[in-house]
Amino acid sequence: MNEHEKYGDGAQVNTGTPPDAAEAAAIPELVIISGMSGAGRSTAAKCLEDLGWFVVDNLPPALIPTMVDLGARSQGNVARIAVVVDVRGRRFFDNLRESLADLAAKNVKRRVLFLEASDEALVRRFESVRRPHPLQGDGRIVDGIAAERDLLRELRGDADLVIDTSSLNVHELRAKMDAQFAGEEEPELRATVMSFGYKYGLPVDADLVVDCRFLPNPHWVPELRPFTGLNEEVAGYVFNQPGAKEFLDRYAELLQLIAAGYRREGKRYVTIAVGCTGGKHRSVAMSERLAARLAAEGVETVIVHRDMGRE
Repeated sequence: MNEHEKYGDGAQVNTGTPPDAAEAAAIPELVIISGMSGAGRSTAAKCLEDLGWFVVDNLPPALIPTMVDLGARSQGNVARIAVVVDVRGRRFFDNLRESLADLAAKNVKRRVLFLEASDEALVRRFESVRRPHPLQGDGRIVDGIAAERDLLRELRGDADLVIDTSSLNVHELRAKMDAQFAGEEEPELRATVMSFGYKYGLPVDADLVVDCRFLPNPHWVPELRPFTGLNEEVAGYVFNQPGAKEFLDRYAELLQLIAAGYRREGKRYVTIAVGCTGGKHRSVAMSERLAARLAAEGVETVIVHRDMGRE
């Protein structure tokens, strides 16, 4: 057989040798949507479909390379493919790692999107629709959730983007999907800088966590307490404290090293969680400054203040 397998319409599928420019242009971009049952996979898939992606639901992982090959034969009509892979595939799910290796050998640009949610949120959603979890069998919903988390643990660790939907409604999830996938050109690296309060819990979708509780709390300054870290006086108070500016400078330098490594490894998304006690003052001010540093270095950055206004 020749180096390339040729089809009647002239498209070529690479079988191991790095593709030339024409072949690379013909290979569709691929997003694999996975995650916990009830965490919003269907909503994420529908959003990508609305953005013009060709979406296939519950495709056995072993068939993903075949789907990409068919897209390459479409003469550019199927340039972006999204595939939903989940535990409904049962025995087929074990083939996912092999399929991902096959895609890498063909130089397919692929990303893994993982939808996450807390046990409490998932139980509430399954109970509201009165449907069993696909893995619970004769047990309880929580048993099915635990089994699914164990099955998906390795995939979650390898995901390019993790979205926690525990506190998101459908519209908020769609907004997150639009922010990540609506752009015509994919940036080298996209960062979400999220302030949060430790008393409300760690963000489960954080890749990196920064603790600002070593700085004095503006909460104990009566004239600053009503305001947030977005206020110039509050931010000034935070960054006039010993160690605040040095911490920002050194952590920004560390992020340059991390960002370079992420780019080399093909990781395009990172969530940096910046925490203080309540997520109102210190973490908000630090998040704003840190996001500005990242943006100045060419990293496309989104700022989220998760707990601001909850007190």
